[in-house]
Amino acid sequence: MTFHDRADAGRRLARALAHYSHENVVVLALPRGGVPVAAEVASALDAPLDLLLVRKIGYPRQPELAMGAVVDGSPPVIVRNDDIIEAAHVEEAEFIRVCRKELVEIERRRRRYLGGRESVAVAARTVIVIDDGLATGATMRAAVQALRKRNPKTIVVAVPVAPMDTIEALRLQADEIVCLEALAFFGAIGACYEDFRQVADDEVIAILARLMPQSSP
Repeated sequence: MTFHDRADAGRRLARALAHYSHENVVVLALPRGGVPVAAEVASALDAPLDLLLVRKIGYPRQPELAMGAVVDGSPPVIVRNDDIIEAAHVEEAEFIRVCRKELVEIERRRRRYLGGRESVAVAARTVIVIDDGLATGATMRAAVQALRKRNPKTIVVAVPVAPMDTIEALRLQADEIVCLEALAFFGAIGACYEDFRQVADDEVIAILARLMPQSSP
């Protein structure tokens, strides 16, 4: 399955999630790529949209390779890909250095995207967590672990595309997974899109201004 762009993927994902339209739903996007996908789902389900600020901890000599992931919080939630850390002979000090760098980026994004707006309440609600695709799944695993601490009723992971083994590993953490295309042989997420241009900060901000509930005065 090939998607034209993230909005197209989001519309298709929304159809697969239509059975949630009568539930008390919150849609959480992993920025930046997950935001245009999640926007289509939130609009279709008439649900509030919010962000789940999570960053991949990339191997310094191959940044696309995830050593783990970190999620905003007090304290932050860190997920480690120990097999990659061991295979790449990554020292603990190097892992911590990259992790701290990503926490700085998370803080930048919070200020830039959310300003003073409060997070949407998720306790006792069905939460649909969306990205534009998964590779190792490290960022999504971290996101789900952090989200559990906020006591949602149900966590649904929804993505357009992912490897089969990543989806199977996530089944141990999420209550439900909706994946439009689970692939046995997986290259890169971008290969499944005709248009996979980088999502700009301004696009994220514009989408949130349209769909994220405003804080009460």
